Amino acid sequence: MASPAIGVAIEISLDTVESDYGSDFSPEEEEIVTQLLSGQHSRDDNPIVNNVERDEPQRVLRFPRIFGRAERSVLFQMARAADQEAEQTSQAIDERKQSPEVAKSVTESKPRARETSIENSENLGETTLSEDTVAKPEPEDTRSPLERFRTAPKKTLSVSDLVAPAWCELQYWYTLRTPSGKKKRTKEMKKGTKVHEKLEAQVHTTVRVEVATKEDAFGLRIWNIIQGLRTLRTTGQTRELEVWGTIDGLVVNGVIDELNYICPDAEFGGYPDLEDTLQQPTITKSAPTNQTTISDFFKATGGSTLEEAAKAITKHRTETNKVYLCDVKTRSVKSLPSGPSMRPTKMQLMLYHKLLSDLTTNAVDFSILIDRYRLDPTRVFSDSLIAQVGSLNEEYDALSEPARSQESEPSWSQDSMSQLLAHNNLALLWSYMIEEFQQTMPYGVNSLGEVLKVEYRSQVNGEIVGFKTFAMSEEDLKTYIDHEMEWWRGARKPEGVVVEEAYKCRSCDFAETCEWRLEKIEEAKQNARTARKAKRKASN
Repeated sequence: MASPAIGVAIEISLDTVESDYGSDFSPEEEEIVTQLLSGQHSRDDNPIVNNVERDEPQRVLRFPRIFGRAERSVLFQMARAADQEAEQTSQAIDERKQSPEVAKSVTESKPRARETSIENSENLGETTLSEDTVAKPEPEDTRSPLERFRTAPKKTLSVSDLVAPAWCELQYWYTLRTPSGKKKRTKEMKKGTKVHEKLEAQVHTTVRVEVATKEDAFGLRIWNIIQGLRTLRTTGQTRELEVWGTIDGLVVNGVIDELNYICPDAEFGGYPDLEDTLQQPTITKSAPTNQTTISDFFKATGGSTLEEAAKAITKHRTETNKVYLCDVKTRSVKSLPSGPSMRPTKMQLMLYHKLLSDLTTNAVDFSILIDRYRLDPTRVFSDSLIAQVGSLNEEYDALSEPARSQESEPSWSQDSMSQLLAHNNLALLWSYMIEEFQQTMPYGVNSLGEVLKVEYRSQVNGEIVGFKTFAMSEEDLKTYIDHEMEWWRGARKPEGVVVEEAYKCRSCDFAETCEWRLEKIEEAKQNARTARKAKRKASN
């Protein structure tokens, strides 16, 4: 097992250098060893184990959620029933794959794979590793990681690809070399996905849409971005907003968990020294005696009802035009990460900020995306796609009409059918999407808040555990990206963790065979022996 292996290695290095002159380790080294032996780490913070974002785009259409729509709409009831049937079929297939009879037949039909179990210090149980998660010896391949794993016809680079190595570059390298090229989904990963789905359901209603061409599929993704931006302007919040951009001339794709108009920490609106001042988790407390009452809130906004107050807040949002990014992480423990464990999340949110900034300022060269995805920008969308989107949006508009005010935006059904007909290919729809970005964020980069937020939720019930905020730093992001692209382009070899972060090895599937780790253990043992000899020589 990976965890015990580390423990044994450390015990040998300590026991074999036993001395009458005290410890051979400095106080700093003893602190590191203590951390290793106590297992004070969490798999929750590893972006390789816990997906940063979903791998494949879903072919669904998104609408702002309206309570009771499913009960009132026959069309939505039919669409929802089809979704549930598809979900039940998928679950039945998964259950069949996991049944003892099927597992036995698979075992008997092919040689038994080498299995390894890893110990989880956060009491998550033991995970059995299949051959899919073990990096097998293979002939030396001199191609760069970019050429091997992210060159057409294979998938493009994702935000996950760029930030996951911030945990451990070598671990991500080993993961890419497994047959599937990614971490096998665990129970914890599935729990996290469910939490994200519940959060999205609070903002959007999704309906599956059939696509006839790959241009239809990409067009649907663009249309969902347009819908997401409209939802942000209308309700003050949107979730699961997809973004594209280019980094070092390469296409990069990502999905932002949440955008809203609320500054994560209004006290630091000027963003001074956020790294040092905004690292404490939020603790839920009872309301203080001087807290603003509901009635006082209505008076402050100039309204007497919740609806009037909402209008006033929406108007204020339009005037300020600051959009803030938030990422949601799920955890199996109540503690929050700190130090190096925060690095992947920081880089993730900073990268989202850059991609969003580039889209807002129309700095993304769409032709690069077209070439990379091998799309025809002038191919007209299928009649089926336009009809589906148009009819569903018309149904949405009819249901939302009673709640629509004269000051709200034009009807969505009018937008869907007429706008899709007017922008009936990728080139036209992309331009229309850029217009929506500029309408939502009219001041370009200045419309984006510089305070970035990560929200931590329980894997068990989805409740908020706490949050952390930090400042956007273009310099830090550039330094990190430049370093990572050196590895992706093959200019250097992948790097393992530094000694101070060796606790990460305890939850690594590849710890048993990791060359970097084995070298560091041998190096530590050799240093200890040298120190022992030096002390003995000095005593003589």
